[in-house]
Amino acid sequence: MGGGSWPTALAKMILDNVDTLNWYMRRQDQIDEFKIQGRNPDYLTATKFDVQRINFTSDINAVVRDSDILVLAVPSPFMKQHLKRLHRSMKRKVIVSAIKGMVPDENMVVTDYLHIKYDIPIENLGVIAGPCHAEEVAYERLSYLTIGCTNLERAKQLAQYFETPYVKTTTSDDIIGLEYCSVMKNIYAIAAGICYGLKYGDNFQSVLLSNAIQEMKRFANATNPLQRDIDHSAYLGDLLVTAYSKFSRNRQFGTMIGRGYSVKTAQFEMEMIAEGYYGTKCIHEFNERYKVDLPIVDAVFNILYKFHSPTLEIQNLATKLR
Repeated sequence: MGGGSWPTALAKMILDNVDTLNWYMRRQDQIDEFKIQGRNPDYLTATKFDVQRINFTSDINAVVRDSDILVLAVPSPFMKQHLKRLHRSMKRKVIVSAIKGMVPDENMVVTDYLHIKYDIPIENLGVIAGPCHAEEVAYERLSYLTIGCTNLERAKQLAQYFETPYVKTTTSDDIIGLEYCSVMKNIYAIAAGICYGLKYGDNFQSVLLSNAIQEMKRFANATNPLQRDIDHSAYLGDLLVTAYSKFSRNRQFGTMIGRGYSVKTAQFEMEMIAEGYYGTKCIHEFNERYKVDLPIVDAVFNILYKFHSPTLEIQNLATKLR
């Protein structure tokens, strides 16, 4: 469910393991072009598909009716808008969130929102996490995904749909921790981009990210106490690739801010969603309840939402890093 680069990459993986796939895209013109060209006309355009094996629809109710497993991969700011069109129950569906963001205004991770709002049983909810850029999947460069579900047996079953010669999978029962860390790594990637735009070097970036993983650990432990290895690729690996990769739109967004772009101008120039912009506000507000020490998140919030000077804010942050 979704028409961007990430759902396109996910569809590529899944079609390596199933005969046919139901694919919901909001725009009928995108579907029409896809059928003609044999590829997504807007994203990962070099990736060819056998469209005879894809059942396209712009009707969200149809895709829910016809599918047992739903993979949500729409940008988090638009998820509620998509689901408002839904008139069918999802209670008996298995739903996998590939959304690395929170539900704006609700300040909830996607699985919590689906459980509370749509009464989906927790054991029927899964998440996709890990260092896996859509562009590298398109090039079939070796990548790693973690499939999270409170029911580990179900996580293993779901992982089979994404395992390919170029995508390795692991499983985890830390569904909430994976979601929070997936949101936070986007915030830290924005911070890394801001620092790059301000011409801070690799030495500083390494210290920034060393502190970022500690922030992530503190927040995850406070909000969902669970035995987890924060150095696992689903946490640390995803943070590193998002903060350093040329494919990271959150890093690109931060770099533009560091170079003097306004938030609105940077968003307009990118033409793609930087999930970390929305995640920053959600995590900052959600943390008012827990009061975890998150100086990097606070600095990014001050820059993006309080319009503080990036130069002065990062200078102040630098005094707090160790």
